[in-house]
Formats: sequence, structure tokens, C-alpha cells
Amino acid sequence: MSDLRQAQLAALTGRPALVVVDVQNSFASAEVQAAVDVIAGLVDAARDSGVPVVWVGLGSDPERPWKTSAWLRQGDPDAPYGPDEPCVLGTPGAEWHRVSPAPGEIIVVKRAYSGFLGTPLEVLLRQEGIGWLAVCGLTTECCVAATATDACQLDWPVLIPHDATAAYEEALHEAALTQLALNVAVLTDAAELTRIWKGASA
Repeated sequence: MSDLRQAQLAALTGRPALVVVDVQNSFASAEVQAAVDVIAGLVDAARDSGVPVVWVGLGSDPERPWKTSAWLRQGDPDAPYGPDEPCVLGTPGAEWHRVSPAPGEIIVVKRAYSGFLGTPLEVLLRQEGIGWLAVCGLTTECCVAATATDACQLDWPVLIPHDATAAYEEALHEAALTQLALNVAVLTDAAELTRIWKGASA
């Protein structure tokens, strides 16, 4: 372990939280299933260690469409939702995929990439006295990256377990991790993160 990494991990103080991003049916392609397996184990490990699990999910609302997304994907900001629109509220696509919140765990519904944009996530984390975050979920280059970046900008140290995130292409996943490690977070894996949690709760 490098001196910098040792210092980074040693400086983690306060209560940790695990933020699970967009593990929903709309994003549950075959390419991400191995990461979902790891995420499920991490959720169990967090609960066993007394680490709060925070759930962030996309909720696409036909009554309040994200016009910039429609413009970017279809060239028309006023395009109506089609059958491929992900995570439309009230549909099976928006439901959790193979993992789900336990009673009392924080759930935040977002309408864009970041779990912090236009949601109460920052306030809820501060009310819980959270000192640092581990961010996992789907997909690495999109909503995981956006949520982790905002967490860093809001002054939370962020760890990203690389085996508990995924993209639909491995090269995209690796490129996103490289960028996140440069500017946003310390990369880890599920096994190391679990050891850190157990050490923090010892």
C-alpha cells in the first residue's frame, strides 16, 4: 500500500454509509449481473457492520420529463416517453433488481444522473452524521460517477468498490474508474471495504 493510500484510508473519520445507485430492472442487463452479486454481498456486510445503506433510484416521471435527456438521446426535447424509457415511475423497470431496501433505510428518487441533484440526499446524510461514503451500483460512467462526484464536491470522502460497479462495456467501466480515481474517489473492492467497515465498528 502506498503512503498516500495509507494516509487516505487512515483519515476516514465519522460514520460511513453505503450508497447503492440505480440497481433497478431497467438497467439489469447480463453485463452487470456479476456486479449485482457483489453489491448484494456488500449490502449484507454493511448491515452486519451497522453501516447505513442508502438507496438511490431513478424515477422517470412522464409529468415532469427530463427534456435535456430527450434532446441528447433523440434530438427532440419534447419527445414523449417511449417503451424503452428507463425506470418510469410505477412500472416494473423502476423496481429494485435482486437487492432491495430494508425497513427504515433511506430511499431517494432522482430524475437525473446524480443522487444529489434536486433530492434531499445531502440533508439526510448530514442528519445521520455521515462522515464518508462508499458508492456502488449502475452504471459506473453515468449515475455512479455523477453521484460520487457530487459527494466529493460536497466534501464527503468517497470510496468506490470497483467490483460493485459495472457498465455495459468493460472498457467504459475501466475508463470511468480511471477518471474517478484521478479526480473523485479512492478505489477499493468489496473485500477491503468490508474490512474497513469492521475496523471502524470495532
